[in-house]
Amino acid sequence: MLLTSYQRASTFQHSRRKMIGKSRVSKGLLLSLLAVPFCAGVQLTCKPAHAALSQGANAPDFTLHGALAGKPILFSLKAALAKGPVVLYFFPAAFTPGCTQEAHDFADAADQFQSEGATLVGITAGNMDRVAEFSKVECRDRFAVLADPGALTAILYHSVNTDHQTLLSQRTSYVIAPDGTILFSFTGNDPEQHVTKTLESLKNWHKGKIQEESRK
Repeated sequence: MLLTSYQRASTFQHSRRKMIGKSRVSKGLLLSLLAVPFCAGVQLTCKPAHAALSQGANAPDFTLHGALAGKPILFSLKAALAKGPVVLYFFPAAFTPGCTQEAHDFADAADQFQSEGATLVGITAGNMDRVAEFSKVECRDRFAVLADPGALTAILYHSVNTDHQTLLSQRTSYVIAPDGTILFSFTGNDPEQHVTKTLESLKNWHKGKIQEESRK
């Protein structure tokens, strides 16, 4: 029986917890566990979780609860891609200095992403109980923020921060085409670069589409 990506990730997390119990997780052990291939439903070459999915890979589908302008939502990547490209950015935890600055930067550029026809969404495994407040206060009602329990979606996207005992999202951004292909991925600690680089990728994709249409 084929399992969904969420079921496989859940099974993986359950197995990992049984192995490590309440003992402290060594970084080497965690990296080896995260490297286990479980990308269901998409043809991917699974890499260690500290290496983000690369350009040309298929973006794993997911559905998560979150908030937009402080109000609860249910976000489906498949549904969002039906409307156009998606800019998906993982961040470690709501209301931490770097993540707050990144939220401000993305909020300031929200109109530019909208003009490119893109859906902008943040996702985190840290301080998940505060995503509604974060979406309103720091994201300034401009885009949705999703809660990622157990960092299961971050694991699927190889975007897990292994520097802490608790699994947190890595600061990684993706630009995903409507057909589910990853157009761009970037991991880095500078929040501003995530905005400029994803926006540049979107613009380049649109230019390529226009040139393709002109040749027909």
